[in-house]
Amino acid sequence: MLPNDADYLRGSCLCGGISYRMQKPARYACHCYCTMCRKQHGAAAGSYAVLPSANVVFERGAELVTEYASSEQGRRGFCRVCGSTLFWRSTQTPQTIAITLGTLDQAYDGPVEQELHTDTKPAWLPLRSP
Repeated sequence: MLPNDADYLRGSCLCGGISYRMQKPARYACHCYCTMCRKQHGAAAGSYAVLPSANVVFERGAELVTEYASSEQGRRGFCRVCGSTLFWRSTQTPQTIAITLGTLDQAYDGPVEQELHTDTKPAWLPLRSP
């Protein structure tokens, strides 16, 4: 049986070699300001949808997914061709995965509910407009 597209969000890497689908809803979404997320994303934060690993299926290019042990606590997945950051996974809870919101092919329709490591949030990050 084919999945109902309304139940999923689809995503891909920059070169298109990897595509995936993630089952909705995510447990939560967050922005992480830790130094490692900022360096890997080249941005003020890494933005993620967190969900069970079983709810993510790589439909194309799974062999292109490379994982990097960025610390004893986590692994970061990316495309070995174009370098797109795809996910973060805890080594303690591998049954959960944090998919990068920036790789979604359609808009994430849930709220971003958490900000992590705000003690390292960059001072240059612009303020929200009222």
